[in-house]
Amino acid sequence: MRNVIVRDAGAAVEGIKDGHTVMVGGFGGAGLPKGVITAVLDKGVRDLVVISNNAGSSDDDLSLWFSAKIVRKIICSYPRSAQQFAEQYRAGTVELELVPQGTLVERIRAGGAGLGGFLSPVGVGTVFADGKEKVTVQGHEFLLELPLHADFTFIKGHLADSLGNITYNKSARNHCVVMATAGDTVAVEVDRIVEVGELDPENIVTPCVFVDRVFTRNL
Repeated sequence: MRNVIVRDAGAAVEGIKDGHTVMVGGFGGAGLPKGVITAVLDKGVRDLVVISNNAGSSDDDLSLWFSAKIVRKIICSYPRSAQQFAEQYRAGTVELELVPQGTLVERIRAGGAGLGGFLSPVGVGTVFADGKEKVTVQGHEFLLELPLHADFTFIKGHLADSLGNITYNKSARNHCVVMATAGDTVAVEVDRIVEVGELDPENIVTPCVFVDRVFTRNL
């Protein structure tokens, strides 16, 4: 029987390389896989492209990656409150692609669904339109927003079984659910692992077909 449980966060991030694109779930601290944050640092990788809602706001989140200067570019919707990122951005040592939050989620969804992109009215006539292809449909102008995909997706769940079926703790699901569909390797940090059959099928949010690795963090 399929079993995706790995021993720890280090095993969950095995194979990550310099220059990889990684998605990291979470809305602030909710749904943030903190065990992964440290494990990636331990791998010593550099030049990561990070896709996340924000760029860190405390001492134990993505701020650690910026402090270690392992991020080359971040694609996010809310970089404010991220001191380490802000210092590097002002110094010109890290790139920022700022994306409206709804557009960010839909670009990830498009990547997970194998779509070539989608048309959005958001940003038409603003700086967000710079460099983007414009398409007119029935007299209205739209921007072609391209899909986002990652080499690794790191997210935080609540419960998992050994097959990799995942539930979440209320709003901690946030970006995690759609991100699970858009990574080549999807690693999920969970609070607890249960036996196959213990999860109510109606409560499973991310089915095991999207999940490659599951581990529990030792708090």
